[in-house]
Amino acid sequence: MRIKSQKDFFSGLLYAVIGISFAWGATNYTIGDGARMGPGYFPIMVGTLLAVIGAFVMFQALVVETPDGDKIGSWAWRPLVMVIIANFAFGILLGGVPTFGLIVAIYVMIILAALAGTEFKLVEVLILATILAAGSYFAFVKGLNLQFQVWPTFISG
Repeated sequence: MRIKSQKDFFSGLLYAVIGISFAWGATNYTIGDGARMGPGYFPIMVGTLLAVIGAFVMFQALVVETPDGDKIGSWAWRPLVMVIIANFAFGILLGGVPTFGLIVAIYVMIILAALAGTEFKLVEVLILATILAAGSYFAFVKGLNLQFQVWPTFISG
């Protein structure tokens, strides 16, 4: 059988591999049943669902004809590296010594991730960072009462 859409086939393969990995890893936990779910129940269900979706997408990529075969292009290195750096920076700023707090970590993460794109508009990025920082503060600190350092230690003590 010939692959008729490379993009769909390899994205489906990625879904299937991640789903199988999560489901397999969750077998180390107690699974339980629908009435009394154990800690492994949800990861197995989500992993199985991801694997089924991946298999469906791969099958569709083998059956449905596309005009140009949806070839996979070259790697987009800049977005890949910048998004990874943004996530590392978030973790280091939120949990490092000294901790810079949730608000600063979110601003830095959003600015670094925005540098991954071809356009960078500082005002739009700062508006987005403000909305995400406020939403994260209200959802996690106020709503869920999670104990995050909100501001840098040299400000809040």
